Amino acid sequence: MNRILDRILRHFISSGLLHVAWPDGSLTHYRGSKPGPEAGMKLVDNASARALAMNPGLAFGEGYMNGGIQPMDCTLYQLLDLLMLNAMSPGHLPEQIASTFRYACRNWIQFNPIKRARQNVAHHYDLDSRLYDLFLDKDKQYSCAYFRRGDETLDEAQEAKKKHIASKLLLNKPGLEVLDIGCGWGGMALTLARDYGAIVTGITLSEEQLTIARRRAKEEGLEGRVRFEMLDYRNLKRRFDRIVSVGMFEHVGVHHYHQFFEILKNNLTDDGVALVHSIGRNDGPGTTNPWINKYIFPGGYSPSLSEAFAAVERSGLWVTDCEILRLHYAKTIAIWRERFAANRAKAVALYDERFARMFEFYLDAAELSFHVQGHMNFQMQIARSINAVPLTRDYMAEAEGSA
Repeated sequence: MNRILDRILRHFISSGLLHVAWPDGSLTHYRGSKPGPEAGMKLVDNASARALAMNPGLAFGEGYMNGGIQPMDCTLYQLLDLLMLNAMSPGHLPEQIASTFRYACRNWIQFNPIKRARQNVAHHYDLDSRLYDLFLDKDKQYSCAYFRRGDETLDEAQEAKKKHIASKLLLNKPGLEVLDIGCGWGGMALTLARDYGAIVTGITLSEEQLTIARRRAKEEGLEGRVRFEMLDYRNLKRRFDRIVSVGMFEHVGVHHYHQFFEILKNNLTDDGVALVHSIGRNDGPGTTNPWINKYIFPGGYSPSLSEAFAAVERSGLWVTDCEILRLHYAKTIAIWRERFAANRAKAVALYDERFARMFEFYLDAAELSFHVQGHMNFQMQIARSINAVPLTRDYMAEAEGSA
């Protein structure tokens, strides 16, 4: 099997240089025909090499978690940078077959009825909240920040993100009723109520996040203006002036996109405005990496714009504005990654070494997906009526300048 992996790597590395130390102690160098980064990888045992040959998308992350695959004379980030860059080139046959199979099955993989959606959310978002305190900002914003200058602190960039989103919601009078779908730990909902005079309902499927969001509302004296509920968006039965959803659309599932936008339409007032903020992909419809699907976000998927826009079109809603945030999330995750590394021992104490390895692999790969694999964020402003928002974007700049 090592001979098979050797042939795979000779074909796979088209850019840069990869050094591989084999379980028998031998060393092989794989140099691509195009310039690129240099990194090394140690295969500790034959089982890890065999798994890597058969299903690299899953086995590389598992090998790192279990210690069977180790960076050699480089960091994990540097090794992933080289491998993910080369993964953008045509892959080897086993991975092509696996990818084709995943695509054919993606509607089933992402089939997300209410019970399964709750289980998928719990897998990641019901982890001990102290874990997220190790790397998030003080408001616990677990989504792409907004860097107007590029040198902001994480707290400043996350505040700017909330202000940027609020400007697109056209909160032009107090008392507007706002729905926050996937409200997380409550930061966006609390901001809209406190700073913009909105009356906000935040819904989540995470017990851990719900408890903290309700506690924060009570501590800030906003219980009369913010209500947090454990509720699936598909069970909504009332209308709102504004709807916001940040970092939740990735969990909807391709099979449910049309339903999602139909529900937005049915729960918006006639002159209502919605804002959907989501990770997306620039290279057309695809699949979720199997390691990410198994260990981090079961059922998760970053949609292409063509998939999201098609679903909006079928619902009869208007896309009144769309902005592509290309590298803002890369900058956000880079800060998270640095903070997690600085607090890694605390993560081990909360869970264990294998968990810490899993999480650092996730953060490294996530950042690089925005640098080398075509991921980005989009903010899609949506309305029922063509006249719901002003003729130009000037109102956004004015709102951000005055808030």
